[in-house]
Amino acid sequence: MIRRFGRILAALALTAATTVVGVTLTAGAAHADGCYTWGRTLSQGMSGEDVRQLQIRVSGYPDYGTVLGLDGVFGPATRSAVIRFQQAYGLGADGVAGPLTFNKIYALQDDDCTPVNFSYAEWNRCNSDWSGGAVAATTARFNARVSMWKLQAMRHAMGDQLLQISSGFRSYACNNAVGGAANSRHLYGDGVDLVGSHSLCRLAQQARYHGFSNILGPGYPGHNDHTHLGNTPSRSWSAPTCGI
Repeated sequence: MIRRFGRILAALALTAATTVVGVTLTAGAAHADGCYTWGRTLSQGMSGEDVRQLQIRVSGYPDYGTVLGLDGVFGPATRSAVIRFQQAYGLGADGVAGPLTFNKIYALQDDDCTPVNFSYAEWNRCNSDWSGGAVAATTARFNARVSMWKLQAMRHAMGDQLLQISSGFRSYACNNAVGGAANSRHLYGDGVDLVGSHSLCRLAQQARYHGFSNILGPGYPGHNDHTHLGNTPSRSWSAPTCGI
């Protein structure tokens, strides 16, 4: 979770433009960390694994009440999410993901592909291998990573203040031990419970802007002491005390 200062400086250095015979060339994506490096500028109409990797990192910037698809196709929704990400960090908001956008992502990312303010260890206090849930261990871990990027966006929108996780991934055994719902999103890896300095209602209300289709909070049975976020196939929001 510690930012690698040297890699960030190197990434920033590689964004400089070079002029060759009167033509300005923009440097390619910087090799900024050990996770993933983009090799081309991405814009609407393009597709590929590099687009999908971008979608994961901007999945916390969809429109209100929507979820950004991770299909590897750079469509209008992805462009809008990129624009919101760029606006959030004071970048030129043109919806095109180039070196400056990628370098900001690198600066927000640890070498295991998680955002700098969240980790697999705090998300999974159940077991060491992500097994025993409703999906394969690799899927649960991936789902957790996507939710972490959504939380990273939410954290930034809330003034970069701590978001405290009380529970993340659970196997069936761990879920049963705490009395979790039989269909809990914790079993899929994307479910997370938040407590801490922000009010529970503030957390639930803000989450509506960051790609969570499952929001349960105060006023919903069993959720007066935490706000639960997850990613159900269809929208499932209920926090009556908070007006949701």
